[in-house]
Amino acid sequence: MTLKDAQEGKEYIIQRIETDDEELDAFLFSLGCYSGETITVISRRKGGCTVSIKDGRYNIDNQLAEAIII
Repeated sequence: MTLKDAQEGKEYIIQRIETDDEELDAFLFSLGCYSGETITVISRRKGGCTVSIKDGRYNIDNQLAEAIII
């Protein structure tokens, strides 16, 4: 299941990140988004969602949400 399919308010553990872009991988890692880390969808919008990773909140688009496997 991808993050795009996740329910709001439920905590998930990231299984893996599926992207071919090394810069994107590095960016997600810098946010704390990597395998084994918990992530929560706080709210959804038409173009993406707001997530909580560690102590931060981030807005991500649907394309990025599909790359995060939970």
